[in-house]
Amino acid sequence: MKEVAILLLLAVMLNGCSSTAVESPSGSVWQAQMAGGVRTSSGFLFNTQFTVSSGGALTIVSFQLLNTGTCYGGVGPTPSGTLTVTYNSDDQITGGTFSFTIPSGSGDTITLTSTSVTGTVNPSNYFTLSGVTIVGTWALVPGSGSSCVDASGNFTMMQTGT
Repeated sequence: MKEVAILLLLAVMLNGCSSTAVESPSGSVWQAQMAGGVRTSSGFLFNTQFTVSSGGALTIVSFQLLNTGTCYGGVGPTPSGTLTVTYNSDDQITGGTFSFTIPSGSGDTITLTSTSVTGTVNPSNYFTLSGVTIVGTWALVPGSGSSCVDASGNFTMMQTGT
């Protein structure tokens, strides 16, 4: 019976999913386009660069909101988030979670969430990510006195080169 349990455990380890800290290679730019929303509480676009530390916490290297004609004021405090992935023995991402919060100086908050992460992981190069696409939903909660309104929709975020 012990032999069967050991073989089963070995099979799961070789063919199952693995999860570990991953990182975005230096110079990777993530571009996000957010669909949906209402009038000026829509049309949000941004570029960001980040690294992923242990536990999935993001360290934001740069962030640029590309909005024109939206209610969202300038970005206030630094955005924050997490990214964790699972991958198979072929280094293909099989799942993951993503959360990203963008606060404005006027108290507005945009939150992006996803459980749909695809791409590859390179375990021989510090578990760097490549060709990653994240698809999910976003929600805007306006701050007090903001011209924004409650809004939500879908987003697609893609990892590109520099």
